[in-house]
Amino acid sequence: MKKKASPKSRRTPKGTYAPETRLIWGESFTPKWDYSHHLIPPISSSSTFRLSTTKRGAKGFIEFAHHAGDFEVQSKAPIYIYDRLGEPNKDLLEQNLATAEHGECAVTFSTGMAAESALCGILLGAGSEIIAHQMLYGCTYSLFKNWLPRYNIKVKWVDFNDKKALVNAISPRTRLLYFETPVNPTMELIDIETVVGMVKQLNQNRTQANRVFVAVDNTFATPFCQRPLEHGVDFVVESLTKGILGFGTDMGGVVVGPSWSYDHLLLYRKDFGGVLSSKSAWPILVYGLPSLAVRFRQQIQTAQQVAEYLEQDKRIGLVNYPGLDSFKQRGIARQQMQNYDKEFAPGVLMYFIPKGKTPAERHRKADRIVNYIADNSYTMTLAVSLGNIRTLIEHPGSMTHSSIPPDEQLKRGIDPGGIRLSIGLEKPKDIIHDLQQALAAM
Repeated sequence: MKKKASPKSRRTPKGTYAPETRLIWGESFTPKWDYSHHLIPPISSSSTFRLSTTKRGAKGFIEFAHHAGDFEVQSKAPIYIYDRLGEPNKDLLEQNLATAEHGECAVTFSTGMAAESALCGILLGAGSEIIAHQMLYGCTYSLFKNWLPRYNIKVKWVDFNDKKALVNAISPRTRLLYFETPVNPTMELIDIETVVGMVKQLNQNRTQANRVFVAVDNTFATPFCQRPLEHGVDFVVESLTKGILGFGTDMGGVVVGPSWSYDHLLLYRKDFGGVLSSKSAWPILVYGLPSLAVRFRQQIQTAQQVAEYLEQDKRIGLVNYPGLDSFKQRGIARQQMQNYDKEFAPGVLMYFIPKGKTPAERHRKADRIVNYIADNSYTMTLAVSLGNIRTLIEHPGSMTHSSIPPDEQLKRGIDPGGIRLSIGLEKPKDIIHDLQQALAAM
C-alpha cells in the first residue's frame, strides 16, 4: 500500500510563486522564528535573550558569523544572545530583503549611511582605493570626501558614463566601484552591464584578494523597479527609510550581496554598531516591503502624468524622468529599470529646472516654487526624503547635496535651479493643480 504523503510534503515550493507574492509572505516557515501560528510576525522587544546553560551560550557565540568556509555550524534554530548580534525581526527582514533583491544574503543596519560604511569597511583598507561616480548623494559624498581619506583610502571621482575615463582611473589599488542609478538628484542613469562587463574582464588578470567589486546604491529604484544583482553587480546598498518602507516612520539600511560577505558584515555590525532596532525592522517587515509593489505601481503611473505635465509647461526648461520619451537615456532605462514582470518601471522621482538665462535666475525661480509649495500646497511637502506615500519636494543644491561646494555641484551636474520631486499616492490631478499654482507664483 502506497504511503500517504504528509500535508507538509504537498506544500508548493516557495519559488513557484511570483516575487510580489513573496514580498508579502516572505519566509513564513523559517528557523529564524517559527511564526506559523501568527498571521503577522510578532514584534520582538528584547535587547538580550535568556540562555538556559553556559554551554548553549558558548555555542551561540561560536555559531555567530561562522556560517561559511571550512567552519560551518548551525543549530536547527539560531541561538539569540544579544540584539547587536541578531534578533528575530531583523533576521526575518534580512531573508525577505535578500529575496526581494535576488541576492544570496542581506544584513541590515540602522540607516543607509551605516550600510554604506559597513560595505566600505569590509572591502577597503589602508592603501586601497574606491572609484565613485562624479555625482552621489550629499552624505555619501561627505563620507568619501571627508572620512575615507583619514584611513588612507583614496577616492577618485569619475564619470561612469565615460568608459575610457573609468578604465584609465582604475589602478592596482582599486577595490571598489561605487555608483547610484538613477543618480541622486539628476536622474542620470549608469549602464550597469557596461560597468560590470568591464570589471569582469579586468578581474581575469587579478587574484581573488585583489579583485575589484561593483556596488550600486539602489535606493531611488528599489528592488521593484530594478535589481542590479541580476545584471552582475556584486553588492546592492539601500536606504530602507525611503521607498522600501514608504511611510516615513523609521530609518534603516541594508547591504545585499554574495553569501561569503554575510559573516564579514555581521562582524562589522557587531563591532562598529549601527544596528537596526527591532522596533524599526518590524514595520519594514510587516507593512513596508509587502506593500512595495502596489504602492510603486500607482506612484509610477502618477509620476508619468506629472512629468508629462511639467514637460509641456513652457516655464520649465528641463524635466528628467526615465519614463519620458525625451529622456536621453531612455534605452538604458528600459533595459535595466524593470519590475518583477519585466515591465518598464521608471520609478517615482523626477528632476526639473525652471527656465532662466543664468544659474542665479534659475535658483531664484526654484526657491519661489519650492517655498510657495511649502507654504500653500496641500498635496506636496518640503522635505528631504523620498519614496514616501506622500509627495515630497526639495531643492538639492541647498539641502541634500549642500555638502558639495556650489562650484563642484555645477561641475558634477547639479543646476542651481534643480528641483527634486518624489511622487506619492495622491491623485495626479491634485498634485498637478498644486504645481500649477506654484508655477503661477514663480
